[in-house]
Amino acid sequence: MKTEERKTHHERILADFRDRITQGDWPPGFQLPFETQLAETYGVSRMTMNKVLSQLTREGHLIRRKKLGTFVARPMAQSAVMEISDIANEVAALGLTWRFELLERHLRAASDDERDDPRMANASGQVLELRGVHHAGDLPFCHEARLINPDVAPQSAAADFRQMAPGAWLVKEVPWTSAQHRIRAVPALGQMARDLGLPLGTPCLEVKRRTEVAGEWVTLVTQTYPGDRHQLLADFSPSGDA
Repeated sequence: MKTEERKTHHERILADFRDRITQGDWPPGFQLPFETQLAETYGVSRMTMNKVLSQLTREGHLIRRKKLGTFVARPMAQSAVMEISDIANEVAALGLTWRFELLERHLRAASDDERDDPRMANASGQVLELRGVHHAGDLPFCHEARLINPDVAPQSAAADFRQMAPGAWLVKEVPWTSAQHRIRAVPALGQMARDLGLPLGTPCLEVKRRTEVAGEWVTLVTQTYPGDRHQLLADFSPSGDA
């Protein structure tokens, strides 16, 4: 009976906390009372409350900071692994305001390494190099470093990427015919860490993408997300193959 009773308390508190978070009673950044206070309020042991908070942390609802307390996490954006997602739409889905900040723009000669890169086969003497940050509300959301092939997208040289982000502009102006994603976990380093306002070494999710039109490369882009603000989603179904 005692085991079942503890299980009932655990489930009841979990459901209550999830409701408070999803319904906005506890918004992102809200600090919960300390564990001992919560245990007393709900009439359970500190061990039971610790299990509740630990489970909600694993689920991504809470963030626990040593010596600071427990806070409601910002909702994590998610994008489909096999699709080219629109970051502005990802941010809008979180109920936040999107903004793209263009930090660097250079039309320059391709380096020797870039001309030798098989991903940039048939590259001419120039590339358009862009660096910027997508913001969600008042926080940096995604760092973007991009090269565009001006031979395939000549209008890019005059495009105002402060009004429309490069990715959305390319989808509109240069429809791609094939794409490749490479995804990995990386630490925040150098200029990227500074642009995202992250301490060096913070875990991040990096998505590298190459798109092409009829065998000609269009763009190479590296988009880097703070690891605690983004996740990838993939839906699968049986192929029916033997």
